[in-house]
Amino acid sequence: QVQLVESGGGLVQAGGSLRLSCAASGRTFRSLAMGWFRQAPGKGREFVATINWSGSTHYAGSVKGRFTISRDNAKNTVYLQMNSLNPEDTAVYYCAAKMGSTSYLYNDYGYWGQGTQVTVSS
Repeated sequence: QVQLVESGGGLVQAGGSLRLSCAASGRTFRSLAMGWFRQAPGKGREFVATINWSGSTHYAGSVKGRFTISRDNAKNTVYLQMNSLNPEDTAVYYCAAKMGSTSYLYNDYGYWGQGTQVTVSS
């Protein structure tokens, strides 16, 4: 079992920045591929970014160049640095984990955090 706890969401003005954190416990963190997804009101869950055990990353086109995913294996934590935020980034952001390789498909992830709200005002 893997437990994931997100933090760092909040309200920010357009153009601002936030950093989300996701602390993992319950299984060797190094063996996990980690991902961030988001869900806006009335929409489905959307892939944001993913990172594998060695630090290889992939991003959705809508966030590439603005968001950075990283991990600290010593702290069992994955981060999502979000810069140049705009109102379209408003959503609940979820941290997710899976064994093996990364994926942009949310159905591939077996472990999820509770989500953290990010609201970007115009």
